[in-house]
Amino acid sequence: MAFTGEEKMKGCRPKLFGAKENKVSNRTDKPSCNTGKFGPSSSNAASSSPLRAFSEVKGMRLSHFLAQTPNNTTTEPVRIFVATWNVGGKAPTTELNLDDFLPPDDHSDIYVLGFQEIVPLNAGNVLVIEDNEPAARWLVLINQALNRPAETNANVFQNEPSPSVDSSVSRASSSLDTSFSDLAKTSSSSTIFQKSNLKSIRKSFMPVHRKRLKACNCPVEMAKSSYRDACFGCPKAYAYEIDSSEEDEREEKKGQSRDSNGSVRSEVISPPTARDELKYNLIACKQMVGIFVMVWVKKELVQHIGHLRTSCIGRGILGCLGNKGCISVSMTLHQTSFCFICSHLASGQKEGDEFRRNSDVLEILRLTLFSRICRRGVRKIPEKILEHDKVIWFGDLNYRIALSYADTKKFLMENNWDALFERDQLKIERDAGRVFKGWNEGKIFFAPTYKYSYNSDAYASETATSNKKRRTPAWCDRILWRGDGILQLSYYRGESRFSDHRPVCGNFIVEVEVLNRKAKMRPSNANMKIGAEELLPQGNNKGKDSSRSMNSPKIS
Repeated sequence: MAFTGEEKMKGCRPKLFGAKENKVSNRTDKPSCNTGKFGPSSSNAASSSPLRAFSEVKGMRLSHFLAQTPNNTTTEPVRIFVATWNVGGKAPTTELNLDDFLPPDDHSDIYVLGFQEIVPLNAGNVLVIEDNEPAARWLVLINQALNRPAETNANVFQNEPSPSVDSSVSRASSSLDTSFSDLAKTSSSSTIFQKSNLKSIRKSFMPVHRKRLKACNCPVEMAKSSYRDACFGCPKAYAYEIDSSEEDEREEKKGQSRDSNGSVRSEVISPPTARDELKYNLIACKQMVGIFVMVWVKKELVQHIGHLRTSCIGRGILGCLGNKGCISVSMTLHQTSFCFICSHLASGQKEGDEFRRNSDVLEILRLTLFSRICRRGVRKIPEKILEHDKVIWFGDLNYRIALSYADTKKFLMENNWDALFERDQLKIERDAGRVFKGWNEGKIFFAPTYKYSYNSDAYASETATSNKKRRTPAWCDRILWRGDGILQLSYYRGESRFSDHRPVCGNFIVEVEVLNRKAKMRPSNANMKIGAEELLPQGNNKGKDSSRSMNSPKIS
């Protein structure tokens, strides 16, 4: 007798059942034991074969592993801060005050920060090699803002650094200023040094065991929720895959920064004690030409992060280069999957340009594919954006206001945001179902974020010398989300004059599914032992023992 489709044990069958199948099929049919306890028995249950009874018991026992009952998990709130800022190709200095971008009184659990145009979008950066110097500068500044000591003043640049965490940040900042000024004099080797400095700085803010972030962190019960996984599945994923951090170490040894005399520069790496004192760890950091994304997580939550992956999609020149496009970050927190997408979509305020932006969104959704790490029970770890439990999309989406400059200016003078928003291209396209169908966005109570004159509160259109150079103000910078259990607490813009865009920020409370403590502490070896015993057909001399094993109430 051959197994039916549902009875096949994929992965396990070759080792456990290959030699037993014929013996089982040749046995004389005998009454099954205690099948009534595991499900409704048919009228001819007494005459059914042990194999049939075994398959029924097997199906019920599998349900113990596969079923996700409410008793196994609980939900906990996690606070997430999301911010996007097009910085207009300007590199920051240590004097830049980030309070309008990262409020000092905010104490979120996760910070997801996205930048656009951190470098000028010229041919050198797009076609040759991207400049990493501004990314390194932003990284140091963000770390200084997030990991500032609680007792210091909000303006971290006006205070003496503490001897622990801030001292390492101060060294990093001063080293950046010195290193990059020296490197500018030796342009032939600057690209190597810039990349090395960015990687060493990034490593100094990441967890000590950062390679674990990219590995499977499935709990034992979830990882062994099917017999295939119990035998040959997720445990292999715990042998952490080689990630970029190992490549960083190799490259840093080969290409350490040297000064003009040829001596090796000291790397900007926090000592272990200082790293341990960081309140927030950097878990993701990725640049694609002008797009730059960082994800920072409270130190206590880092151990619950897993399946961390990134994906880059270029939508710029020729529809594939990185001057436009997105960087996506996928990860799991406890039992909930997240995807964060930072994008810079097609520009232009001519009629019809909104359809190019729609096309960018659709292509990003179609082309983004995260690498496969493992399977968690019967539920696959997401590989596409829309497969995640919670998704947040943010960036310079570049949608404009479908009004003339004169009409737009009239509503601006009246602070009539509702009338302006009715002509917002993104709203029109969403209402028509052409893009972001099923997504959410908070109500906008702030003025358009683009385009301002540099270091001014005046829109650039007010000083434009010709209609060709005039840009009608618009809400280019946006934050949207999809998924259940997401509550937006605030949606606002910052007032920094650093760029021609104003930063846009959002605070969220997100429900995260957590495996409860009792389930986490359940021993895994017993599960595997009982599972293997149930898979083996039992004779008359073992009927009592097998019934005791099958009736055991200790596994849920």
